[in-house]
Amino acid sequence: MPSTTLVGCQLLPGDRPERENGPFDIVLRGSHIADVRPTGETPPEGRVVDARNKLVTAGLINGHHHSHEHFYKGRYDNLPLELWMNYVRPVTPLPLTARDVYLRTLIGAIEAVRTGTTTLVDDLNVSPVLVPEHVEAAVSAYEDIGLRALIGVSLFDRPFFRAVPFVEEEFPPELLERLSQTKSTPPHEVLAYVRGLLRSRHPSTDRVSYLVSPSAPQRCSDAFLIDARALADEFDLPVNIHIHETRLQAVTAQRMYGKTMFQHLDSLGFLKPKTSLIHAVWLTPEDIDTIARSGASVQHNPTSNLKLGSGIAPVRQLLDAGVNVSLGSDGCGSTETLNMMRVVNMAALVNKVADQEPERWVGAKEAWHAGTIGGATALGRADDLGRVCPGYSADLTVFRLDSISFVPANNLLHQLVFATDSAAIDRVFVAGEEILADGKLSNIDEAALIDEILERHAEIAPLLKQAEQETDRFKEAYRRIYTRCETCAIPPETIPARLSGGPSPRKEAERTPHARI
Repeated sequence: MPSTTLVGCQLLPGDRPERENGPFDIVLRGSHIADVRPTGETPPEGRVVDARNKLVTAGLINGHHHSHEHFYKGRYDNLPLELWMNYVRPVTPLPLTARDVYLRTLIGAIEAVRTGTTTLVDDLNVSPVLVPEHVEAAVSAYEDIGLRALIGVSLFDRPFFRAVPFVEEEFPPELLERLSQTKSTPPHEVLAYVRGLLRSRHPSTDRVSYLVSPSAPQRCSDAFLIDARALADEFDLPVNIHIHETRLQAVTAQRMYGKTMFQHLDSLGFLKPKTSLIHAVWLTPEDIDTIARSGASVQHNPTSNLKLGSGIAPVRQLLDAGVNVSLGSDGCGSTETLNMMRVVNMAALVNKVADQEPERWVGAKEAWHAGTIGGATALGRADDLGRVCPGYSADLTVFRLDSISFVPANNLLHQLVFATDSAAIDRVFVAGEEILADGKLSNIDEAALIDEILERHAEIAPLLKQAEQETDRFKEAYRRIYTRCETCAIPPETIPARLSGGPSPRKEAERTPHARI
């Protein structure tokens, strides 16, 4: 079994053996960390990597992104989720080849590695028509670059346009008819296809594997949610589901269920450990208690929630209740980047504007924990991912301490979270394999692939524009729905998720007392 020893590095306080302050040697044997010991205690094993003046950390875990959005990077701004999301899921799908999907997936994978991510969860939209070769292409991309990835084929049996209130009132009849006739793969066939995938790869044995990803409660019938839950339980897999990302979704929950979606999922027996509740911005105290009791995790996506104006999740209240919090970037169509260093930074900053005592603000320690151990816990991997400890998978990021962000080095954790960017990253290991070294990706020809991506994007750009023009046809209907939902009441005990800037004068007279939290 091949061995590598990183010699003379520094570790973060949470990873440091109690008896010493460093420097340390980290011995990698095969895919795992065999030992972490004071430098010089015993001779190095196998290949030696000089890690003097380097900081070694656990690789970041990006618990949520959408690779199908990468060709849309940079195209949108100042659009809330309900207006924006239709552009990256066009009614008429782009005529992409499997090679296009492979290249599209690598756009995010390359950035992930270059910004210190070692595990990536990809919620992959395959609608309206499932093309198995596209899923296989995404798997191949992650295999080739060397990332640890879990792919969740997005599951739903209710069309997206049927998952918001007031559709029958606001959509023109001819548009409803057009959308209803969209050719799509029957949901039960997609579910059966996913069942077949789950037999082929599993996170416990495969670096690139699958998880179960029902899109959101409002996009799934109760029976479909129960089937998805049963599938995850049968194969002992993590589950991801979007929930209460926006105020509109909190309104949708009241109109659809008469209670919050958290309470509805709980009544179905859906909430369990290894279940990630993606976004979870608009919550009541009862929701938090329900999540804590269930053992589910909240998947915090601060940069996406800010870019789309969705709000600020109540992270401190979640942590106080004992809820595990993990982090994700969300898709490039909304936030342009998979840079998890930025996500960790934002997680440590955005909650400081809450009305709390400074000692209760979310800080660097909690944010880094969420990006590493919290992510591992959400995936049911707390015993082998997210730490630099013997027995854990050798998923590591090596930072240069001579990078200006660490000069002078007063507090490595604080400077890592608040100052460091990708320029400081020296090496990245996944399962003991060095996939980035000396600024160069080890397994792929990055320059050639970027050239190919740019060439192919130029060819499909007119198709992107054409699809956007088709989506423009029902943008105004969504805008009216969005405006109406802003005037609908949600539970008054909902924890504030937006900074109060005051409603527009036009809306002031329309609002109920609890319309805007």
